[in-house]
Amino acid sequence: MSPPRVAVVGGGWAGLAAAVELAYAGAEVTVLEAAKQVGGRARRVPFAELCVDNGQHLMIGAYRETLRLMRLVGVKEASTFARAPLELRVREPEGPGLHLAAPRLPAPLHLVAALARARGLSLGERWHALRLCLQLARSGFQLPRDESVAELLARHRQPHRLRELLWEPLCLATLNTHAEHASAQVFLRVLHEGLARRRSDSDLLYHRTDLGEAFPVHARDFIERYGGSVRLGQRVSGVVARGDALRGVRVGNETLDADHVVLAVPPYALQHLAPEAGPLQKLARELANWPHEPICTVYLRYPEEVTLGRPMLGLSGGIGQWAFDRALYGQEGLIAVVVSGNGPHLALDNARLAAEVGAQLARLHPAWPAPGEHLVIREKRATFRCSVDIDRRRPGPQGPLAGCWLAGDYTATRYPATLEGAVASGVQCARAILTTARAEGPAREAHT
Repeated sequence: MSPPRVAVVGGGWAGLAAAVELAYAGAEVTVLEAAKQVGGRARRVPFAELCVDNGQHLMIGAYRETLRLMRLVGVKEASTFARAPLELRVREPEGPGLHLAAPRLPAPLHLVAALARARGLSLGERWHALRLCLQLARSGFQLPRDESVAELLARHRQPHRLRELLWEPLCLATLNTHAEHASAQVFLRVLHEGLARRRSDSDLLYHRTDLGEAFPVHARDFIERYGGSVRLGQRVSGVVARGDALRGVRVGNETLDADHVVLAVPPYALQHLAPEAGPLQKLARELANWPHEPICTVYLRYPEEVTLGRPMLGLSGGIGQWAFDRALYGQEGLIAVVVSGNGPHLALDNARLAAEVGAQLARLHPAWPAPGEHLVIREKRATFRCSVDIDRRRPGPQGPLAGCWLAGDYTATRYPATLEGAVASGVQCARAILTTARAEGPAREAHT
């Protein structure tokens, strides 16, 4: 049986994951990426003489598919990440803040111990947090019907300060959606898989290198070693439909024939690829109407001796939510501050936003000198809004036409819009293609 020919449109993490899985299984894979580098939205950008990430990311030990594919393509975890047990520190402008550290106990005992011993929370606040976790565990982290995270926390009578220091920052960090809109069911799934199954799942994996070196570059080399092709600077102008099936893509004046086409592009970009009429265009229009959430990353450059004293620090009561010390990257004095979701900060220009974030850090670290250079990266449509009942609206990997496949963190992976969600979608898509190709193979051979 001849191997299936697969065209993958998009060289982000979802498209690369699909291509790696397909190439490893022997498929003939061609990845077409419009940019001059692979990685999609999770890529590196220049800042003065440095290279930084197009948005600060943090991985955890529960990213099973991402870590598996990294090992497959030859990424060494020890040289790429600094793995540390779960530890969260959140600073308040006034007040003790929060310090939560998980001991090396089996899950979920490590979480119970971390909450019971959390510094900065009153005895009552710790009891409410523990009681919520116990009730969620008894329900299998499942809800009879979805609701917002805010409604879930109110129903379980979580104190305001506990919500402000722990639950709402975790919700915004993982779903990039404010608690009043965020899906409680997706949030509980994140808590279950990240905290309640294995202790190592909650480990924090701080990058030592930029995101391009963490997976995309190695994935590109792996695909090519296994006989595939990764073509950069190749913008696909449309798909080729023959009857009720996709059978290729158009790149400039060229038509690239394929048995299967993986559309690994953002949902709002599908309209530009789909035929003007038909089921794929209908799906593309539905997806284009999904609301999205932004992420801003503010890089502030201080003298090299300035440090947070830890890789990550939560920020309460200001614009920024999480600060990252880039010293692990060899970029001493560079602080990245993440501002997730919608908010009044979007009305500020870059200089004003950087000044506001710098002032927020100065209130917490009054001895720091003023920062010098700054870089603000705005991703206006960084993620889909992970709203209540979002799982009902997410499409699976099989598109509305034969030979049409969808890969991206917006598809039905059960995860929010994270790197793991993107990789899992690509793997899910590739496995579905291989299953279909095996089923179609004998029939195609008999027909020919």
